[in-house]
Amino acid sequence: MINPRHTAALATPIVLVSVLVATAALQFWALRAARPLHLPAQQQVVTNNPKIGIHTRLAGFGDEHSIMQSLAQAREMGAGWVVELFPWAYAQPRSRYGYDWAGFDMIIQHAARQGLTVVARLDLVPGWARPNGSSDRYLDYDHYADYANYVAAFLTRYRPYGLRHVIVWNEPNLAFEWGRRRPDPAAYAALLEAVYPRAKAAAPDAVVIAAGLAPVTDTSSDGSDHTGDLGFLQALYQAGAAPYFDMLAAHAYGARLPPSAAPDPATISFRRVELLRDVMRAHGDAATPIMITEGGWNDSLRWHGAVRPSERVRWTLAAYDMARTWDWLAAICLWQLGTPWSTHTYQDNWSFVAPDGTPKAIYWAVRDMAVPPGAR
Repeated sequence: MINPRHTAALATPIVLVSVLVATAALQFWALRAARPLHLPAQQQVVTNNPKIGIHTRLAGFGDEHSIMQSLAQAREMGAGWVVELFPWAYAQPRSRYGYDWAGFDMIIQHAARQGLTVVARLDLVPGWARPNGSSDRYLDYDHYADYANYVAAFLTRYRPYGLRHVIVWNEPNLAFEWGRRRPDPAAYAALLEAVYPRAKAAAPDAVVIAAGLAPVTDTSSDGSDHTGDLGFLQALYQAGAAPYFDMLAAHAYGARLPPSAAPDPATISFRRVELLRDVMRAHGDAATPIMITEGGWNDSLRWHGAVRPSERVRWTLAAYDMARTWDWLAAICLWQLGTPWSTHTYQDNWSFVAPDGTPKAIYWAVRDMAVPPGAR
């Protein structure tokens, strides 16, 4: 005969397990639940220069109207390309099981309605995939497969909206961006190797883009803080990375020099991207294109690295125009359209649009150059 007291004791953990399973199922469903969006009519980009693009800062902000306005402003400026960060930590905040796509859906679907080509930068590691107390840029080899799964899932979800371009990480030649560790070209090459086949399996026409390198002219004294961009790229080829990316991202900041300034390995300038191109050619990779995914000039009155506002306007227009002559360049996406709030520092002076949505002089200058009068 079964003792009722034993039955009750057995029932308690069974009920508890059932509750936990049900709770997990609800959490999983909540992660996957779609949010209804208010999408405008389909638009198309009208531009004199199909290489013009801009870096946006939209992920993590749930204001649909502001997202729609920003993407419309990019289109109206004549930019057909937008680079946007889609943090892995936002998509899988709690575990490797299930995804929260709601915020990304909003950006991707609104960008598609504006006729924009999205270039997705994928990085920032969720807490469950890195050691306690580590940086959200810390990705160890044991979690390369998890990151590759995220890239594949991202492509699977958004390929129907026209998304093909994914950037694998950001500035791995900086210790800060490599999880406060010594930059390691071989480790980054291994990450590309892990991601590439998963991305192609999810979307055979995906364009896997090697991360833009921070434009630094040399390596820190002991190599622990940063590695020069040219040396890092050479080491990347030596590590066998060439088969695992279809395009190279580049960060083309002009510092205080005009875009016409000749490239020099010892100097940061807009045309430093040509030196990256030389490294690619030296390794037999001339067929692989480059995309500028960050770059430009800052016009703060309170920063030693800035230029005059009038210089910024002239040099930005010249840079966009110069890009048309580089047949190896896919697009030029400068930093940045705008941010939702002011930092009250020189960082605000990278933007083309103020935090309240008001376009700056540089925005109007690019629009007037890029968009035919009848389409404004």
